[in-house]
Amino acid sequence: MQKIIIIGSAYPLRAGGVASFNERLARAFQENGDDVTIYTFSLQYPGFLFPGTSQYSSEPAPEGIKIKVCINSINPLNWIRIGNELKKMKPDIVVVRYWLPFMAPCLGTILRRIKTNNYTKTISIADNVIPHEKGPGDKPFTKYFIKPVDAFITMSENVMKDLRSFTNKPATQTVHPLYDNFGEQVDKASAKKYLGIDANENIILFFGFIRKYKGLDLLIEAMYILKQNQREETRNLKLLIAGEFYDDRKIYEELINKLNIRDQLILKTDFIRDSEVKYYLSAADFVIQPYRDATQSGVTPLAYHFEKPMLVTNVGGLAALVPNGKVGLVCEPNAQDIASHILKLYELGEDYFLPHLREEKKKYSWHLMVNTIKELAK
Repeated sequence: MQKIIIIGSAYPLRAGGVASFNERLARAFQENGDDVTIYTFSLQYPGFLFPGTSQYSSEPAPEGIKIKVCINSINPLNWIRIGNELKKMKPDIVVVRYWLPFMAPCLGTILRRIKTNNYTKTISIADNVIPHEKGPGDKPFTKYFIKPVDAFITMSENVMKDLRSFTNKPATQTVHPLYDNFGEQVDKASAKKYLGIDANENIILFFGFIRKYKGLDLLIEAMYILKQNQREETRNLKLLIAGEFYDDRKIYEELINKLNIRDQLILKTDFIRDSEVKYYLSAADFVIQPYRDATQSGVTPLAYHFEKPMLVTNVGGLAALVPNGKVGLVCEPNAQDIASHILKLYELGEDYFLPHLREEKKKYSWHLMVNTIKELAK
């Protein structure tokens, strides 16, 4: 048994995929017989940096996971105190998530204090090294974070490439494990009824926080193209948009009004509670990721878990995770190509992709992630 500390978002924060990942990783370590605690933020973002409605979850706390709410992302005295606490504790491994340069001063300082015990190994799971929305301090902040880290895990080739522009420290690329902590698939009719969707409508799903780089505007334009085509396969087609706006909502509302396709859309743009995720995935025929830019996406392992074929754009690491013509289709990041490939999805049908989905999802194991961390720590 090893003592493991995970530093990153977790309950009571509702940081979407990052918090869900950390909590599921903690369970995977527990299943391995390890003693694990998540150190999460008492203050993650100052209010002016947070684009959503609330940083806190309305769900009950996850059972059986030790979570310490204690890190203040903007208080250097707090960083030193937490670092010293973990230094004295002498965990075998500290796993720290890195997804935003804003967090680098806080996380880098904590790790520097821990490393003075000359015992603990520090492993970073890097979601991004160079962020999607770039800022002037990104490079020096990231360099500061990287220095005390012993080794890295990335979940896409693009992030590994970005990492290698900063450091040659040991690093392993592995797959993003399945999000299997949102319950099991429910039958499509029941899911649609729960969400108030007509049983006869065909549903494609855009899921997750709405940010510019995710290309929702391209998908809305694709829906306009499909509406003009009036093909039998997409006659009852609706786009279910499930996720909170982290971009200017007005941009999307103006586009919807301009194209006059509001009747083609189902907008569920509040934060999606963990307990409701299964209904959105289960109601969908296909999951669409029309990204302009990407490293990897937490939506992909979510779609794998619920066995939903995907359409992804050929950007970043998305296409590598979705074998074209097997578990979904890959298209170019423009509205016309997205529209034609949505049509092709319906021509092929869900059942065409299911055998490949069920085989491919076997690769996405949490035990693989745990083993990769432990090997790097050696």
